[in-house]
Order: sequence, then structure tokens, then C-alpha cells
Amino acid sequence: MTRFLKWFGAIGLLAVAYLLFWPVPIEPVAWQAPSSTGYAGPFAPNDRLAAARTIPVAPEVGPEHIEFGPDGKLYTGVLSGDVLRMNPDGTGIETVVNTGGRTLGLAFDADGNLVLADAMKGLLSVGADGSVTVLADRVGTDPILYADAVVIAKDGRMFFTDASRRFSPLELGTFDAALLDIMEHSCTGRVLEYQPATRRVRVVIGGLCFPNGVALSGDEAHVFIAETGEYRVWKVDVNADGIDARAAARDPKHPQARVILSNLPGFPDNLTRSADGRLWTGFTKPRSKVIDDLAGKPLLRAMSLRLPRSMWPVPPAYGHVIAFDEDGRVVADLQDPAGRIPETSGITEYQGDLYIQSLHGGALGVLPASAIGP
Repeated sequence: MTRFLKWFGAIGLLAVAYLLFWPVPIEPVAWQAPSSTGYAGPFAPNDRLAAARTIPVAPEVGPEHIEFGPDGKLYTGVLSGDVLRMNPDGTGIETVVNTGGRTLGLAFDADGNLVLADAMKGLLSVGADGSVTVLADRVGTDPILYADAVVIAKDGRMFFTDASRRFSPLELGTFDAALLDIMEHSCTGRVLEYQPATRRVRVVIGGLCFPNGVALSGDEAHVFIAETGEYRVWKVDVNADGIDARAAARDPKHPQARVILSNLPGFPDNLTRSADGRLWTGFTKPRSKVIDDLAGKPLLRAMSLRLPRSMWPVPPAYGHVIAFDEDGRVVADLQDPAGRIPETSGITEYQGDLYIQSLHGGALGVLPASAIGP
């Protein structure tokens, strides 16, 4: 019995030492998570999203964002690195190009070229012949580590996110890099502007905790930014130059940047703009009480990553997309508590239908726009 207790104690000490000292890839920063109000008010529970029909992309997975081209076709990037093109009803699927990376954001420029935010390659342009040109993969000598979303202004300027300067999707995969960045909360993400005429890249705003989707205001004077790790959406002057988001968040009268939606019930991902001017975002996951409770406990956050992956504090699937106006007023809320379309990364309106995107799912969802309700 004495020997058994000694062995048991030794194993216990080793377990404690492992949880306390085994190296992890993050250096957690303490922060204050806003107190969640849950599914209440404009986010009251509903099942409006559950009626969506699906457009399979199997055997591919992860139609994370879509864009409709000048040809009326639907374009999307998937996990394999392929960029797919199909009819709006999902028929006629074909591969446009394989970037060798992971396309997360798509847009078309005035010449009809497909512009991609590729998490592993940077900002790319695909010509009509399928040739791929790297537009930007660094800011000066500083690498763009995680290109995530892109939107193009009428004057040709391209605004795109570099979600993390700490964790490389090329080395870790897009999901793990995102998870580690949000868990660390060092807020190294930024929004960049690429000027095609000069090929210059500049920082619009930095200090963001995993900036994700971007969209332009109707007058193109502002760019909206989904800051995933802080559960909020920004409205920033497109001519801002190197703003620090952390400082701007503390200044409610900042002349060029303000938060218009905060304390959201999930992790906002893509941003899109509809023809009537409303903005859409999707929540890839709902808020997690465990993650919020660990916000001010960096040591415990590090310890959680030493647990088996199945015990990591990843929230369950829950379908949820919202629309809001340019002042941050929520005007539509669609949910699917069963998460039939998992990790709803965004929604795009096109010719009377709503196309729901998914971070890891094997299909897109489609709903008539009438599902928005009154």
C-alpha cells in the first residue's frame, strides 16, 4: 500500500508539473471579457435559419465565404485550396484554381479579376486564364501572416484583414491558428489597404484581436470590421493611418474609429453588404462561459491547452447570423440552435435569396430573403 501511495503521489506530481510547465504555443494576455447578456433582446432565440435548404460542395468542405461574379456564378474557397465556381442553385460545380493555400475572402475588381484573401499566400489576383498573381504578401518587410477577408472600393483600393501576426495558418492550419490567437489575446491583427496603382500596402488600423470580415459603407468613407476575439464590430475611416484599436476603444470620441456593435452573443466572422445597405455577419461559434471566465486568468488559459484536445473550451455548433445598419442597429436575426449548418461564418444576399456560409461544413445554406421577417 505504501509503495502504491508513493507511485500515486509521483504520478500526481508529474501531472501537476505537466499542467503548470509543459510548453504551449501561446503567451496569454489578461483581458476583461464583457458580461454576456446571452440570447436576449434583438438576439432572442428563434429557429428562422433551420429551414435553409442546402447546396452540397462534397467532397469539399468549408465554403467559408462566397462572392457572385460578373458572370452570375457563385464563387467560394474550400479547405483543399480549390476555388470553386457554380451556378447559384449549386449545379455545374467546377474548380477555377487551386492556390496551394486556403482562400477565405473573395471579391472581384473592376476588370473582372477574382481577388482572393488567402490565409497562407496573402492577397492574390486570379486572371481569366487562371493565372495567379501575388498582389501583397508583406507590409514593407513585415510578412502578412493570415490574410482573411477582402473588399474592393470603386476607386480600386482593396481593404483586407491580416488576422494574426502571431500564429501562421501555413504551419498550424486556419482554425488552430485562429483558436490560438483568440486564446492568447495579444491582439496583433490589423486591417490593411492595398493600392493597385502604386502596389503600396499600408496599415489602416492595428491592435485588433483577430479581425475577420470587412465591408464598406454605402459612401465608401468607412470600413466595417468584425473583431472576432472581442465580440464586436468597428466602423473606421478608410483614410485612417495606423490607428491603435486598443487606444481607440478607450476613446468614445475618437474621430476616425468607433465600435458600433459590442458584447455580441458569438464570435463574428465575415461581413457582407446587401443591395439595400444592410450589413450581415455570421457567428462561427456562440460565446463560451468558460472562455469568458478565463479572460482574466492567463495561467489557466495556458493550462487548458495542455489538456487533451477533446477537453479544449471550444463552444458547440449553433447556427446564427444577423443583419445590422451602419449605426449598429440590429435589423434581422436568424438562428438554428441545432447547428445543421455548422459554424455559420457569414451570409450573402443575392437575387432574393440568402446564402449561408460555413467554416467547416460540407454545404452552403439557402433561404428566401422573406425569412428575415417583418
